[in-house]
Amino acid sequence: MRIALFSSKPFDAPFFDAANAAHGHAITHLDVRLTPETAVLARGHGAVCAFANDDLSARTLDGLSAVGVRLVLLRSAGFNHVDLERAEALDLAVARVPAYSPYAVAEHAVALALALDRKVHRAYNRVREGNFALGGLLGTDLHGKTAGVVGAGRIGAVAARILGAGFGMRLLVADPHPDPAVLELGAEVVEVEDLLEAADLVTLHCPLTPDTYHLLDAAAIGRMKRDAILINTSRGGLVDTAALVAALKGDRIGAVGLDVYEEEADLFFRDLSDRGVPDDVFARLLTFPNVIVTGHQGFFTREALSAIAETTLANATAFERDGAVPEENAVCAARHTA
Repeated sequence: MRIALFSSKPFDAPFFDAANAAHGHAITHLDVRLTPETAVLARGHGAVCAFANDDLSARTLDGLSAVGVRLVLLRSAGFNHVDLERAEALDLAVARVPAYSPYAVAEHAVALALALDRKVHRAYNRVREGNFALGGLLGTDLHGKTAGVVGAGRIGAVAARILGAGFGMRLLVADPHPDPAVLELGAEVVEVEDLLEAADLVTLHCPLTPDTYHLLDAAAIGRMKRDAILINTSRGGLVDTAALVAALKGDRIGAVGLDVYEEEADLFFRDLSDRGVPDDVFARLLTFPNVIVTGHQGFFTREALSAIAETTLANATAFERDGAVPEENAVCAARHTA
């Protein structure tokens, strides 16, 4: 099968090439976002491979269908950026990678929390300038504090294990269907509102849906402890950024670590160092000393990239062979064979 791989970066090719040795697909790497305007580049390909920040709106799907694409391969777990109703109407199959490395994202979330708590980012800059003073770098023990995990699926369960079993934190979980492994850790399942009020560290690991959009709005942030740490390595739209900036300006939150941002599509995975950041809200976030932002790199480990490439190409192989992707990876199934 010919696959047009959009938003391809130099780090993608080695992992896809290695995985493809067992599949034999023809992959075209395209260093452009998939949008309604670029969909025409998929002409002559039976499938496209899209990343989390690609545009899979109805217009894009219409364009893909018009040039003969029958399969959309997501190299991500989330699919909130796909117009599934339109995909079904066009008889486009959509497949995802539901689990690549929960450890990668969970460990990154904890890394952000530790860096913020112990002011590692500020200490690093000071020492490089020859300043070894400790003023302003006071942290707190995480041991014995309360961690709130919003979303206790695969990633949330790993984060809970690190924070609970590893750091000795009390665990609160907000999830209607928590992973059984979390309950075995002694986690208490509570409502989101109660979690926000009690937690010293809040980490988000839930999907973006209409129900979770701006889950952390002004009211929710207002429930949090004034010295609480908020971590989001899941989806940018979970947090109302304007409300977050207001809370930071008013000293209503202790620290914030973000690996995602609700308007990240025009920022992340690009080098803007020679032109500056055009997003005023995002630029304001970067001015706070108690904020760390990373550019959606939580997934960025060798193990995760290998798993993403293998599952993505296995989905393509199954579709080419059987006319359907494995049920556990299917987001939208085509009605007809490939």
